[in-house]
Amino acid sequence: MQKLLILGTGGMAHTHAAAFAAIPDCKIVVAVDNNPDNLAQFCAEFGVETRFNDLADAIAWGEFDAALNVTPDPIHHPTTMALIAAGKHVFCEKPLAETYPLAKEMADGIEAKNLVGMVNLTYRNSAGIQLAHELVRDGEIGEVRHFEASYRQSWLVGNHWGDWQTEQRWLWRLSEAHGSLGVLGDVGIHILDFAGFAANSEVAEISCKLKTFHKAENDRIGDYPLDANDSAIMNIELKNGALGVIHASRFATGYANALKLVVHGTKGAVRVDLDQSWDHLDICRGDNVHTQAWERIKAPDVKTNYARFIDALNNGQTQDPSFRTAANLQKVLDLCVESDGLGKTIQI
Repeated sequence: MQKLLILGTGGMAHTHAAAFAAIPDCKIVVAVDNNPDNLAQFCAEFGVETRFNDLADAIAWGEFDAALNVTPDPIHHPTTMALIAAGKHVFCEKPLAETYPLAKEMADGIEAKNLVGMVNLTYRNSAGIQLAHELVRDGEIGEVRHFEASYRQSWLVGNHWGDWQTEQRWLWRLSEAHGSLGVLGDVGIHILDFAGFAANSEVAEISCKLKTFHKAENDRIGDYPLDANDSAIMNIELKNGALGVIHASRFATGYANALKLVVHGTKGAVRVDLDQSWDHLDICRGDNVHTQAWERIKAPDVKTNYARFIDALNNGQTQDPSFRTAANLQKVLDLCVESDGLGKTIQI
């Protein structure tokens, strides 16, 4: 039985707790949060008897095997480094850290201790993207030549997730002063991973344009300067030579939370369409390349990141998405900001 600590007991922690409760051979035995109200509510809901307000006290107690780090982004690095120093395995929310140097330190540290370190890049849970990756890897569409990927949200247009102008959970995402890296940091890491994983290659060269749109008087609401980017467009060359375009936006009217990807090869193409209620995979191959016909494929169910983390603990082998994978993605995000500032293409 893998004994788990959960660090942070806000909204996302409830998703983690429900997911791990459905997995055999693991149990959340302790919760940590400096917000006593969140902590009490979480422990009551999920039947967690042991709790601490400070991670140092939980580490001193020590009766756990691995930690689920569900803290805000700026807290990932210091808390994870403390857990690594204590010899604990870690499952961390994305992004791994705010900058590549910090993320690299986390990846180096967990590998040096031979601990399991995985990151919850949630769209790896998509059956469609997992099968697309396998098809590309196995040469079903030949050599990859092009890809197109987008992550479209519209909560700055519609009220389907609440009123962003009055709710702190949305306002902080629009403010660099409150630790936000904008749409680039919030969902850019997902679509970069989505595209690179399916195309079976890493980024070699990138050019990025970021845009912050006017949204309120003086570009400010209360304590929140609205200065984080709302839209990102990336022109990318992968290490396998493929060229592609990635777009992420919160102004994509008509889409709640949609990821779309097409990978074009010399013998065919795969297309993934993922939204809140569907996960579709289509392929164009064989004689269909002459008629441009697409065939829908039923992808087999896949294990979630949560289940694969428990598998990794049981067999002692880190699975992807690992700390190293997330650190490499953070390096690309950092270079996106640099590319936008310099107005030029940057080699990785």
